Amino acid sequence: MSKKRHSFLNTQFITATISTTLVLVLLGVIVLFVLTAQNLSTFVKENINISVLISDDLDGLQIRKMETTLRQAPYTKSVEYISKEEALREEIVAQGIDPAEFIGMNPYTASFEIKINAEHANPDSIGAAVKELKGNSNVVDVIYSKDLIKSVNDNIRKVSIILLIIAALFTYISFALINNTVRLTIFSKRFIINTMKLVGASWSFIRRPFLTRGFVLGILSAIIADALLIGGLYWLYKFEPQISTVINLQAILIVSAAVFFFGIVITFLCTFLSLNKYLKMSSNELYYV
Repeated sequence: MSKKRHSFLNTQFITATISTTLVLVLLGVIVLFVLTAQNLSTFVKENINISVLISDDLDGLQIRKMETTLRQAPYTKSVEYISKEEALREEIVAQGIDPAEFIGMNPYTASFEIKINAEHANPDSIGAAVKELKGNSNVVDVIYSKDLIKSVNDNIRKVSIILLIIAALFTYISFALINNTVRLTIFSKRFIINTMKLVGASWSFIRRPFLTRGFVLGILSAIIADALLIGGLYWLYKFEPQISTVINLQAILIVSAAVFFFGIVITFLCTFLSLNKYLKMSSNELYYV
């Protein structure tokens, strides 16, 4: 029993575990970036604001009815009613002066502040929504930044493409690094593999302990990598709680599952492929590897 434990927990295995763990952490960070890029895109889009200025002639019942209609619109994420008095108070706080003292009246208009659903946050959908709003006789004006919406969509598209390219590149690099780690581990055992083959051991018999070792390596590395990632995110939440709007529980669970999956699959696959390479070699070829 002690010999079996020593075979798993030797220096070579520990080194391979550390190397694989670091690569899986890197892979987990990339997966997290890709996932949170979508959440960040949604967050930015849903903070695009449309101000609907309404007529002063509307009474309370008409205002509530209009608010209900706006909430039910397919492009609406949320609606907030701001009265003339609230608009004036906000301006006083922002500017430090009261415009009503100079003008003799409240110059501001009551409004509805609409935040747009992410799927409707594009120039065409917002343009159609604005046209519909302006068609309402109780609406004085609709204010929104057309250039900002176009800029947000263009930049998000560019960032998404760049992130996908980086993700693909780092996935390949991660596979290559883990493959090299596993190959070096098996390389040191190539003569043992050849000896077992010479005494008549079947390929499946030879593979079994190495595949088991690779499987354990993958699981252990993935668990440590997940622990490091979750610990890092926990520290990040403590430092900046607002980040929970972008990095949510679903993203964390997907990243953890992805790290666990890749940790097992990549180490197992690399072990299998490396073993086959040495199993196919003759005794003389082993000296020239």
